[in-house]
Amino acid sequence: MIVTIDGPAGSGKSSVAKQLAKRLGFAFLDTGAMYRAVAWNCLQHNLDLTESTAIIELASTQKITFDETGKLFSDGKEITPEIRSIEVTKAASVVAMIPEVREQMVIQQRNSGTDCRMVTEGRDQGTVVFPNAPCKFFLTARLECRAKRRQQEIEREGETITLKELCIQLEERDQRDQNRKLAPMKPAADATIIDTSEMAIEEVIALLEKNVRECREFLR
Repeated sequence: MIVTIDGPAGSGKSSVAKQLAKRLGFAFLDTGAMYRAVAWNCLQHNLDLTESTAIIELASTQKITFDETGKLFSDGKEITPEIRSIEVTKAASVVAMIPEVREQMVIQQRNSGTDCRMVTEGRDQGTVVFPNAPCKFFLTARLECRAKRRQQEIEREGETITLKELCIQLEERDQRDQNRKLAPMKPAADATIIDTSEMAIEEVIALLEKNVRECREFLR
């Protein structure tokens, strides 16, 4: 059984998905981290992000894995903290627009969901990667709320950025994600849309858990 959680940056999907998976006893797949891993690798190799051919070649040989605690590894090296930097965040949204990179990531993501119960989060999980998933959610929130959440994440990593700058970055990211030709970010037709602007993370998790536990697939 697959549970998909999609939504824009700062909507709370990563935190919610991870905790939901833990409560349900499901595996957890952070697909956004996979694109960040590719972006991190490109920056490590000083690649020009406008040179898609070089990025595709590098991504095709990169081994991205997670351990049981959710830590992310690139070719055996743990890079969990590094992928949350402002620089990697910007690069990830560019890398994710390359069709060949997305195709490679989708294959890896689908393989991860074979014969298991899993909560997966991203921007196209319910529409492209797992269109037949029985439980789909799309989390959203007002821009200002998302910017504040993202600012807190950045500050925890020891970096600083103003809310105004973050709002601009998030708007630009939203435009890229929503308007790209391949797998644009949008709610699946059968997804439950939840605005998390005024909700505590515990409330969101509880709501999703209730919906999943009531799903026929879960009860089988």
